[in-house]
Amino acid sequence: QVQLVESGGGLVQAGGSLRLSCAASGFTFSSYWMYWIRQAPGKGLEWVSTINTAGDSTYYADSVKGRFTISRDSAKNTLYLQMNSLKSEDTAVYYCAKDDGSRGSSFDDWGQGTQVTVSS
Repeated sequence: QVQLVESGGGLVQAGGSLRLSCAASGFTFSSYWMYWIRQAPGKGLEWVSTINTAGDSTYYADSVKGRFTISRDSAKNTLYLQMNSLKSEDTAVYYCAKDDGSRGSSFDDWGQGTQVTVSS
């Protein structure tokens, strides 16, 4: 079965950086677009970023563009999110998610999430 395990979250000061990882198993990782999404306290899910299968097309929410970088290593079945210049509004639980075959429109599986807390 599909497993997505996020790691790398933690407490960081505003302006700092974190790198999230998502270890994928149970499916052919290299064949699927992947996403990062987040949920801030008391709010709904927010899309953060998407990457295609080859890793050469990436998409970002305006709120993170220029600060976050999504990448993937298909040899390691791992998805990454490099987060720089973090702001307090980036505080959220971050989830990686697997595309449902729509190539960038929706997802059907996600992990348990990793908490990112940015102190101001």
